Amino acid sequence: MEASINNVGKLVEKISDGAIDIGLKLVLAIVIYIVGSFIIRKIIRGMGKMKSLKSIDTTAADYITNFVKFALYIVLIVSIVALLGVPMSSVIAAIASVGVAIGLALQGALSNIAGGIMLLIFRPFSVGDYISAGGEEGVVRTISLVYTVLTTIDNRRISIPNGTLMNSTICNTTVEELRRVDLHFDIAGSEDSDQVEKIMADVIEKSEWKLDHPAPQVLITAGVPGGLTYTVRVWVKTSDYWNEYGALMKEIPAALNKAGIARPSTPISVNK
Repeated sequence: MEASINNVGKLVEKISDGAIDIGLKLVLAIVIYIVGSFIIRKIIRGMGKMKSLKSIDTTAADYITNFVKFALYIVLIVSIVALLGVPMSSVIAAIASVGVAIGLALQGALSNIAGGIMLLIFRPFSVGDYISAGGEEGVVRTISLVYTVLTTIDNRRISIPNGTLMNSTICNTTVEELRRVDLHFDIAGSEDSDQVEKIMADVIEKSEWKLDHPAPQVLITAGVPGGLTYTVRVWVKTSDYWNEYGALMKEIPAALNKAGIARPSTPISVNK
């Protein structure tokens, strides 16, 4: 009887010691996670102040920062698991197994990560550029590991997978310093073409945003039923594109109307 009591006492003592040991390790793990997260945040903030990162493009800097943050948290978690007494060989085997499973389950996500890396290398656009791709368009706000976030002109936020972007045609409308405004006007064929061209050229000459080099052009570019299509081409700074576009769309038709220039008549269909 006494031996049984001693055995029970030893068992309780072992359980108590084990519980205390596990409790201490858990508390220590929590403390390490809190301290480690604080240090990681400090490192990331410090990276943001580094001259080497400030000297490169915002897109590349953000991508590098996100990658370093992700890697540091992986190291922190593995360190905590090792502290809890799990053999590193088991941890490595588990990570490998989980990596394979995640790789199979998240093939799309991995392709997006690969797409993000390709975007960083080839740089078809940067943060702040206005692009159209994947059926969407807007200003590039962020390029993360998986998604590129756009803000549309009506202030909607759109997240496009990086894999989709790398497999799409990307139109970057702000990357170049200059941009050309192209406008088309249909004029009746009976009108004097020299007069029409002069009216359009006079409007262009008064524009505050047009550039002289390359020189503006007014050309007859096509024929339409009952008339001709006149194309106006004006080079401007990219930042002035919409100002010039709106001004010419308003002022050229007004000048044509004032001069009495006719438009092609629309044929009337008669049902027989």
